[in-house]
Amino acid sequence: MRLEPGDTAPDFTLTTATGDQLALSDLLKQGKKVILYAYPAAMTPGCTTQACDFRDNLASLTAHGYNVVGISPDGPDKLTKFVDRDALTFPLVSDPDKAVLSAYGAFGEKMNYGKKMMGVIRSTFVIDPDGKIEKAFYNVKATGHVAKLRRDLAID
Repeated sequence: MRLEPGDTAPDFTLTTATGDQLALSDLLKQGKKVILYAYPAAMTPGCTTQACDFRDNLASLTAHGYNVVGISPDGPDKLTKFVDRDALTFPLVSDPDKAVLSAYGAFGEKMNYGKKMMGVIRSTFVIDPDGKIEKAFYNVKATGHVAKLRRDLAID
């Protein structure tokens, strides 16, 4: 099931790369919007490109009222290595049982090199301060996605 604008964003509390717990509801209490992006695996080429793109645009996104959070099935230890290796400056959360990814429609059947398989569907969700989905993008490309997102959000 895919989320649409106006749907309530599924709340979550997940472990971050630092071992802390991060709850969507806590982020929303700050009155900012949340960009939650789902990626298949830390430290792979496409996911690194995407994460670094968010890192490089974080100051502008934050200035426009957005918090950025990355979510994958990777464990906190792998996320810590990813954060350290690429100097990532936003939280990454671990969803090893894929329950949150599934709730967002970001885990399921997908095509990978011409074969059907189950996996994380690279997706991005913009969640408003009331916890509603403002935008939902599925099957996004790692390269150039943040620039497209900025255009869609009318940033710069």
